[in-house]
Amino acid sequence: MNTSELISILHTRFSNNRQRHPGLAWELVLARLEAAPAHLQALQAMEDTGGEPDIVTFDGGTVDGDTHRLAFCDCCAESPAGRRSLCFDQAAWQARKDNKPAGSAIGAASKMGVTLLTEDEYRQLQQLGEFDRKTSSWIATPDSVRTLGGALFGDRRYGQVFVYHNGAESYYAARGFRGVLRI
Repeated sequence: MNTSELISILHTRFSNNRQRHPGLAWELVLARLEAAPAHLQALQAMEDTGGEPDIVTFDGGTVDGDTHRLAFCDCCAESPAGRRSLCFDQAAWQARKDNKPAGSAIGAASKMGVTLLTEDEYRQLQQLGEFDRKTSSWIATPDSVRTLGGALFGDRRYGQVFVYHNGAESYYAARGFRGVLRI
């Protein structure tokens, strides 16, 4: 897909989901994208792996709590299909002796140029729609949990958003990660 096709997809998604970014003008978004080609590469990677990136408003006000920064987030209904069956990070991947997954969520996010959503961002995203009703998504994990071997993930079940823990080396066909790109 070329740059103009990607921008067209992003514009259509932006226009069809105004509740995710009330009061924001597409012209501002487009100007930011045109000024930063590296961000377009990250958005292309998000799109190619099924993320359906769109601008989201975190903190219920300005985008990303700052009128000068925009946040693209994976807004696909389920965890992006092209980013599943990954353990949490490289250390977890290396710790696995058998049946290693293809990689890690942190490693894939870094390669794409995005970061994992924090728990707070994940919960705020869930205010904008219903996500991960059949899947789950790894989220950024505090060092205090990670140093003990764990990692956090979230999902939506029974009309509620849940954040759980699992061993960081675990991986499942229905667990991926949602990325965020700040521009």
